[in-house]
Amino acid sequence: MVSVRKVLSVIRSVIFYVVFYGGSVPIVLASLLCMPFSKPLLRAVVRGWCGWHRLCCRVLLGIRVKLENPVFKPGVLYAIRHESFFEAIDMPWLFRLPVVFAKAELLRIPGWGPAARNFGLIGVEREAGAKALRTMLSEARRLIAEDRPLIIFPEGTRTPHGTPGQLQAGFAGIYKLLRLPVIPVAVDSGPLYHRTWKQPGTIRYRFAEEIPAGLPREEIEARVKAAINALNG
Repeated sequence: MVSVRKVLSVIRSVIFYVVFYGGSVPIVLASLLCMPFSKPLLRAVVRGWCGWHRLCCRVLLGIRVKLENPVFKPGVLYAIRHESFFEAIDMPWLFRLPVVFAKAELLRIPGWGPAARNFGLIGVEREAGAKALRTMLSEARRLIAEDRPLIIFPEGTRTPHGTPGQLQAGFAGIYKLLRLPVIPVAVDSGPLYHRTWKQPGTIRYRFAEEIPAGLPREEIEARVKAAINALNG
């Protein structure tokens, strides 16, 4: 027998998909229209889209967000656990003008990709050579000089809640070459958002203590992995 909770979850989720993605179409079009003329306007449109997502999650899905020990500052590499698309969409709303390392294929999405690249997403090619890596890091340094925080999902892909994902080798390389301190952030969006029929509840971001630059690879990976899995129980 189908429970009332399940039926309500399906209804809420269907409404969310229609309203959020339907509303996203004119926002993406607006970003493309303003992109050649005004970068500040483009950034405002992107942030507005992320705010639209937050609003739809709260009103239509009953999902709220809680921040634990939040720290927002430029010149830092934020290493964030990745359990669902929620936090991927949420970054420009959570942070002020973040520079996000993202899968290169995302930047090839028609419409969305060019807007994301102009906002400040940096495409990561996993099989990229040394020249591509230097170009990527040069772009990151340029954007960091604008006092923008740097965001990376060190697992490289979504990891199911309850599973301690493995960090991609590229994270330690970026940490070493950029010489930036790291603030790990745990997220527990998986149980609520990473499913077809989403559930109401509270998604938490837990900010850990800042880790200094220059640590050996084994130490930085161990400390980051432990910190981003703090809500994984």
